[in-house]
Amino acid sequence: MSGDLKWNKIMGAGLATVFVILMVKEGTAFIYHNEAPEKMGYFVDAPEEAAGGAAEEAVLPPDWGTILPTADLAAGEAAFARCKSCHTVAAGGANGIGPNLYGVVGGPVMHMSGFAYSDAMQAHKGEAPAWGLDEMDQFLTAPGRYVPGTKMSFAGIRDTQTRVNLIAWLRSQGSGGMAIPAPDPARQPGAAPAAPVEGAAPVAGAETAAADAAGTPAAGPAGATAAPAAPAAATPAAR
Repeated sequence: MSGDLKWNKIMGAGLATVFVILMVKEGTAFIYHNEAPEKMGYFVDAPEEAAGGAAEEAVLPPDWGTILPTADLAAGEAAFARCKSCHTVAAGGANGIGPNLYGVVGGPVMHMSGFAYSDAMQAHKGEAPAWGLDEMDQFLTAPGRYVPGTKMSFAGIRDTQTRVNLIAWLRSQGSGGMAIPAPDPARQPGAAPAAPVEGAAPVAGAETAAADAAGTPAAGPAGATAAPAAPAAATPAAR
């Protein structure tokens, strides 16, 4: 009899524990019940940008002739640490999950024979057959965006200086024969627009437009008034 009471007490204690847990759960849900707001968030009265406003400053590609000679090779080698799980870079090194990268900068796309490149990389080679500096920079920024479908799962390097250092270091690993391009002022921030060439002919129609705006006929040589132009002769159709 006492044994039956013992098991009854154990079962009763278990049921009581479950009951208490359920009551606490329901009570907590009732106390901390939240109603969904009628309006989500807060309205911020910000004026819309006027049509035809100033466009965002275009992101210029790196001026390799300026930044590559001063790149930090030690920092580039450190940046390569995140690539070591898939790539080797020593001369004659074996391929890993990714191809060996010795001499890759300036070399052909799919430069390692015997490596099973993806179909996406094979298609990309037809569009950009070599790993130039710009191509390498774009690929390292976002591999999956630059070569859609690539097997390389690396997310990319967003920091420009880190990419520059890495590319400079990779260039030192078997790609030293690739010449550094000359500095390109067009790639430098704040570059002035090209000045007109001295002695170049004025833009056609500019003088006539100015004269029309002033309400006077355009003047010819020595101040002579230009005569009405004769109708142009008909041009035979191109054969």
